[in-house]
Amino acid sequence: NSRTFAFESKEEALRSKLCQAVLMVLGRQVQPGCQRTCVETLRILSRDKRVLAPVATREGMLTLGRMAKLHAGQEGDNQKSPQEDALSEEEERVVVEALKCLCNVVYNSPAAQQVSVDVQLAHGLCNSLRTAHTWHHEVGLFTLRLLFLVSALRPDVRGVLGRDWHAVRLLSEVLEHSLDVRWVGPYEAARPDPQTLPVPAEDNERAMEALKVLFNLTLSYNRGEEDDRQFRLMAAILRQLLMLKTETEEKTEEAHHAVNLLNNLPVSCLDVLIDVPVQGGQEKYGGKNMDAIQKLLDFMEKRIDKGSNYKEGLTPVLSLLTEGSRHHREVRRYIKAQVLPPLKEVKIRPEIGSTIRNKLVRLMTHVDMDVKQTAAEFLFVLCKESDNLLKYTGYGNAAGLLVARGLLAGGRGETQYSEDEDSDTEEYKSAKPINPITGHVEEPMPNPTKEMTEEQKEHEALKLVNMLDKLTQNVIRPMGVKPDGTLAPLVETLCDHHEDDSGSDSD
Repeated sequence: NSRTFAFESKEEALRSKLCQAVLMVLGRQVQPGCQRTCVETLRILSRDKRVLAPVATREGMLTLGRMAKLHAGQEGDNQKSPQEDALSEEEERVVVEALKCLCNVVYNSPAAQQVSVDVQLAHGLCNSLRTAHTWHHEVGLFTLRLLFLVSALRPDVRGVLGRDWHAVRLLSEVLEHSLDVRWVGPYEAARPDPQTLPVPAEDNERAMEALKVLFNLTLSYNRGEEDDRQFRLMAAILRQLLMLKTETEEKTEEAHHAVNLLNNLPVSCLDVLIDVPVQGGQEKYGGKNMDAIQKLLDFMEKRIDKGSNYKEGLTPVLSLLTEGSRHHREVRRYIKAQVLPPLKEVKIRPEIGSTIRNKLVRLMTHVDMDVKQTAAEFLFVLCKESDNLLKYTGYGNAAGLLVARGLLAGGRGETQYSEDEDSDTEEYKSAKPINPITGHVEEPMPNPTKEMTEEQKEHEALKLVNMLDKLTQNVIRPMGVKPDGTLAPLVETLCDHHEDDSGSDSD
């Protein structure tokens, strides 16, 4: 049954009885070979949610925890963990199988999730993190996966993990060890040699699992001054991860875990990504190193080109680049130079083409509201939250953003941006007038009534009258722009204008 994942209900009672019997055997002093067979059997049975009652008890969870060498309640960094003892190959397989079994049980049983909290399973996992440098791959991998499940399914445990058991620091150390980070400054890791071999697959796999746990722990983390230092250290590790080579394109795609985690860090920590000595000179960006930002831009474009799962795959990196641009001037200037270079081709609609600007403008009319708003906000921030956006996108593509921000009547956000150089090219200046709705120069349209007879013109006029008549029957609801820039029914906007005019005459 090693490949069996779906079980028939007719033998449910027998499987439940087998679970109980296996746990009884594991409670005795038996040889590792017998333990391994029992835990492998229990792992297969734990795929069935209906037979987990004997395992999802205090005794059952403690038995599995003991097989996995997880011992909660051991305090202090100097406390020796059972995993520091040399394990035979058979004993190590028992540990791995027990960890896999715990992953299944915690995932499939809400009762087991509660018991895991009661027996402080997460504390035992944190103690295991202290010996990460001694881990064999599968022991480390399934320890991290189990910690991820506990932190994902029990939000109440996250605060305890971070505050009392220092899980954020311990997981950062796991990342350092897995990625072989060598520090050459306070928040500066040694640059990876271009000739260096890619990160080994097993190390990369453990690093990704650690990132997923850190994402859960930092979702709602109440930090202090010491935590700010830890977060900046984490940002430096994530920068190193972005710069490292991986064995396959699929492994590179897993960098979205780093992007997700960067979104959880305070935006003030993002300066760690660019405060690295520059090679080759980037004086125009204040001497800041934009290599990591370029990696994020490349990642963003790949996600757009992938054409699927925009909400989970694309919006995090767009949000990260938006916040980085909003709070770090050099980041905004660099990204704008890559995404919105000075306009030269003004005869083609902004959403048509293969440049990164064309791709983002197309997303501004995407059917998913989150994707549409995130893409529009990104471009808006690059334009310093001003109507300069319309030059690059056209009024039609930007209308959704302007409505959401209440800016249809003009104006800009409350943020302050530095002065920018004039980005209009000679081609752009000489091409005016540009259609502000479509954002490009349109060829003159032929007069549609030029070849019509008087009778045809009268017929078209009557059709127009009928269409306008439908407006009064609420088939189409006419809208107008209020003084604050938001849309409202036309009657209301006319009333507002009338009140404003009457108020101005009262004096």
